[in-house]
Amino acid sequence: MDWLNYHHLLYFWMVAKEGSIAKACEQLHLSQPTVSSQIKKLEKSLNVELFDRTARSMILSEAGHTVFRYADEIFSLGSELQDVVLGRPVEGRLKLTVGIPDVLPKLVVYRLLKPALSLPEPVQLVSFEGKLEHLLADLASHQLDVVLTESPLAPNSRVRAFSHFLGGCGVSFFATTKLAKRLARGFPHSLNEAPMLLPTQNTSLRRSLVHWFDQIGIRPITVHEFEDSALLKVFGQAGEGVFCSPSAIEDEVCRQYNVKLVGRTNDIQEKFYAVSVERRLKHPAVVAISQAAKNELFLTT
Repeated sequence: MDWLNYHHLLYFWMVAKEGSIAKACEQLHLSQPTVSSQIKKLEKSLNVELFDRTARSMILSEAGHTVFRYADEIFSLGSELQDVVLGRPVEGRLKLTVGIPDVLPKLVVYRLLKPALSLPEPVQLVSFEGKLEHLLADLASHQLDVVLTESPLAPNSRVRAFSHFLGGCGVSFFATTKLAKRLARGFPHSLNEAPMLLPTQNTSLRRSLVHWFDQIGIRPITVHEFEDSALLKVFGQAGEGVFCSPSAIEDEVCRQYNVKLVGRTNDIQEKFYAVSVERRLKHPAVVAISQAAKNELFLTT
């Protein structure tokens, strides 16, 4: 059996956490050559490069990010062990690490995650946002418990994981008060040549919208395109154009962004999935998310 040198791991963890060898040395009360040599020994034992080194900085490599997350968990547990042995109170928390693609509406994400925070056992939520392919890679290496998506995993995906359908709903259109009042009459055909804020073309919602526009024979004017759904809504709030969002969060969108409903359609369906490495969901927080989504969030939409 190969043994991991936890002193070396500690030095690496401290450098990654502090952002530089110099700052880590101050915390460890060690010299820079000592810390540098111990990290190189760790890299040799693991047969990976933990940092992308330049003349002025040390940036965690992809492998470094993986090792850091495990190290973070290891030393957090070590600190908790000391508290238990010394009789200090320990706040037990169930950890839930979630991957969230940029394109998902943040209000929907909050509504999906909220039930996990209401479990009898306290839950510590750790959220990572990024491109779906990167999040799925992290899921495959067990750095994430679940990834929330707007579409199921592709059949030809290289990642061995399973898509769990959470639910779906129609789409609602919003605008500032004056524009919404004008466009509400004759919706949806009133959207023809209306200023429209759209998600980028790499999203399933964009493809569904374009197909729906073609079906009903209208051509809105695309003013701006956004990958970040929250930024899109901010521009809509500023009066730049009409935007859409899942009908399940209709009231929250109107209230938070001070906009009015133009109209809604069920011909476009926004769907949401939880992707996990488990064929059957086991993590208590993820199970709570799935059950609440099906029984509450999307039940009446």
